[in-house]
Amino acid sequence: LAKYPEIKTLMGPDPHLKWIVSGMVFMQFLACYLVKDLSWKWIFFWAYAFGGCINHSLTLAIHDISHNVAFGNKQAKWNRWFAVFANLPIGIPYSASFKKYHIDHHRYLGGDSLDVDIPTDFEGWFFCTPLRKLLWLFLQPLFYSLRPLYVNPKAITRMEIFNALVQFSIDLVIYYFWGLKPIIYLIAGTILCMGLHPISGHFIAEHYMFLKGYETYSYYGPLNWLTFNVGYHMEHHDFPSIPGCRLPMVKKIAAEYYDNLPHHQSWIRVLWDFVFDDTLGPYSRVKRLCKLAKES
Repeated sequence: LAKYPEIKTLMGPDPHLKWIVSGMVFMQFLACYLVKDLSWKWIFFWAYAFGGCINHSLTLAIHDISHNVAFGNKQAKWNRWFAVFANLPIGIPYSASFKKYHIDHHRYLGGDSLDVDIPTDFEGWFFCTPLRKLLWLFLQPLFYSLRPLYVNPKAITRMEIFNALVQFSIDLVIYYFWGLKPIIYLIAGTILCMGLHPISGHFIAEHYMFLKGYETYSYYGPLNWLTFNVGYHMEHHDFPSIPGCRLPMVKKIAAEYYDNLPHHQSWIRVLWDFVFDDTLGPYSRVKRLCKLAKES
C-alpha cells in the first residue's frame, strides 16, 4: 500500500455482485421446476454437471459477501441477509455459520484450534493413501461442516437460527409445489460439487504446502470465472476487503509482489497430485500457535 496507494481505490462493494447472485438463485429455482419430473439418474447427472456448479459458485459468492463486499461495511446487516438469500439453492443453512468461522481463518491463519480449515489429527493420520485421500476429497463437505463443531465449537447465534428458519421454509415450499426431486437436486449438487469435482480443487490449492515454505497459493486459470476469482488467493489474503472481481487488478498493479510466487495453473492437476503424491495429504498444512486476539 505504501508503494501502490491506488490499491485502496479497489476496496469497497462490488455493485454487480447482488445482481449476479440473484440471477444464479433464480436460475436454480427455475431448474427446480424443470427437474421435477426427471428420472433419478438425470436428477443426479444435472446436479453434478450443472446445479452443483452453481451452488459451489454461490458458496464462493457467500465467501465474498462475508467480507461485506455486496453492500459495504456500513451496511453489514444487509450483507448478512443477502448471504442468507444466496444460501437458498444450497439447500442446507450455511452462510451464517461460515461467516462466524471465516473471520478466524483470516485472523488466525493456520492457528491450532482456531482456524477450522485445518484438518484434524485423525484426518491426517487416516487419509494417507491414494484411495483414502480420494475418499477424503469425496467426503470433504462432511468434514468442513462437522470439523468446526469438534475443533472450535461456538455458541449458536440468532443469525444462524434465522438462516436455518429461512432455508428450511424455502425447502418446504419447494417440496410442497414440486415434490422431493428438486430438493434432492439442490442438496445432492451441493454435496457432490463440494466433494470430488474440478471446482473443489480450490480447497486444496489455497493452503496446502505443495512447496515447502509456501502455505498460500493463487490459481490463475479459467475456473476463476465461475468462482468469483477465489483463485486469486494470495491477493485475497493480502486485501480481504477487495471484492473478487477486482483482485486481478491487485496482481496487475503490484505484479512484482505476485509474479514470482509459486502458483497453480490447474485445479484438476492439484487434485491429481494431492491424491497420488505421497508427500501430500491432510497433514500438508502449516499449523501454528496463535495468541487469541481480544474482540473489539
